[in-house]
Amino acid sequence: MELAGRRVAVVGLGKSGVAAARFCVRRGARVVATDDRSEIGPIAAELADLGVALHLGGISAEALQGADLVVLSPGVPPTLPPLVEARGCGVPILGEIELAARFVAAPIVGVTGTNGKSTVASLCGAIAARTGRPSFCGGNLGTPLLEAVGTPAAEPDGIVVCEMSSFQLETVERLHCRAAAVLNLTADHLDRYSSLQEYGDAKARIFCNMTADDVRVLNADDPETLALYRRNHGERFSVFTFSLREAPPLGGFVDGDHLVLRLPGGQERYPTAELNLVGSHNLANALAAFLLMRASGLATPAQVREAARAFRPLPHRMEWVAERGGVHFYDDSKGTNVGAVVASLHGFPRPFALIAGGRHKGGSYAPLRQVLATASVRGVLLIGEAAPLLEEALAGANYPVWRASSMEEAVERAASLCRPGDAVVLSPACSSFDMFRDYAHRAEVYRRAVYRLGGGTDAERTP
Repeated sequence: MELAGRRVAVVGLGKSGVAAARFCVRRGARVVATDDRSEIGPIAAELADLGVALHLGGISAEALQGADLVVLSPGVPPTLPPLVEARGCGVPILGEIELAARFVAAPIVGVTGTNGKSTVASLCGAIAARTGRPSFCGGNLGTPLLEAVGTPAAEPDGIVVCEMSSFQLETVERLHCRAAAVLNLTADHLDRYSSLQEYGDAKARIFCNMTADDVRVLNADDPETLALYRRNHGERFSVFTFSLREAPPLGGFVDGDHLVLRLPGGQERYPTAELNLVGSHNLANALAAFLLMRASGLATPAQVREAARAFRPLPHRMEWVAERGGVHFYDDSKGTNVGAVVASLHGFPRPFALIAGGRHKGGSYAPLRQVLATASVRGVLLIGEAAPLLEEALAGANYPVWRASSMEEAVERAASLCRPGDAVVLSPACSSFDMFRDYAHRAEVYRRAVYRLGGGTDAERTP
């Protein structure tokens, strides 16, 4: 794609939007950028120094006038009237992922799904790094894909691993993944999508432009995931599936204390004892990552195994925090929807007290009640705006359900319910914006409250 001399409008100045503005300026484009915020901090000065014309305080039609290309940030709905008008005039509207993909010659490993995609992408990235080839791991995970462009990782001998959200996939057109996975589909972002089907159809776009030789990975235990693939791509190509319940003819499953891959070239076994990940959902995540990298031929079995041994949980994803009086504390603050929490708590290896709540995101808490009914639960502490809804959903349970006015109170009361060997788990099933800046700030407050309990060991002191 030639950008020199073209007028490019960047809509939304989050991390990916800022990256897009820088990228287009470096390639000679005349860039105008717009955001609904009136203040964007020091980024404004940087962009102004680059010659970017800023339109702040609203996504205006004026900013898009005369644009040859619109680069849309994932947080901005493509249904806004100025964008609909621009599209009607024939102006291409691309996301940062699509823009970057047009400059990437390396094989792309794409990962999407409601839950687990950051863990799977990061594990794929760790495996890619073990191959010795130049590699990049980013996308929705944190680092915009445009940051890979111009580096050895983006060249044909490199490997690019990219986590992709449904918002990012809405605007892909020519993206071609060498290997791609949809991990699962549960109700989320229904404030943006009219239905679970529409949300799933956005996820399914990750498979667009793939050929018969490319690798498609799906969750055999999730009927919604299989349905979205068939609905959008039919039965033309074979797929690899992973399952915790059965052994698929082509794909991955759990056999006792091993993860097993059935590939066209034969069967491979990987000891689960070598994984430093908690919960059955992480066995599924490992299967997906192993399939992506092995079925595509991008890594050897030895490289997969070496990376898996060294891999550690991502921050705020069922991450061990501390031990106090024999009680273990886990931070799963990234569990911002019910599906994520259900996956994290299913098969949790010890009795636990749960801290949940925050800002309600829509949808039912019934699946949370169901998974708690199958677990050994000491009690549930509820915080935030959604506490009354959660309390109603859990009414009549055979464990105590209490509201707490602060994270500190929740931690203290949860700890008091536990015995040595038990756990306290922060896994909110809600967004954080009622009480905290974001899920990371929520985790920070939780950790401080845990550390104040005193004694024992914690992650800050552990080598």
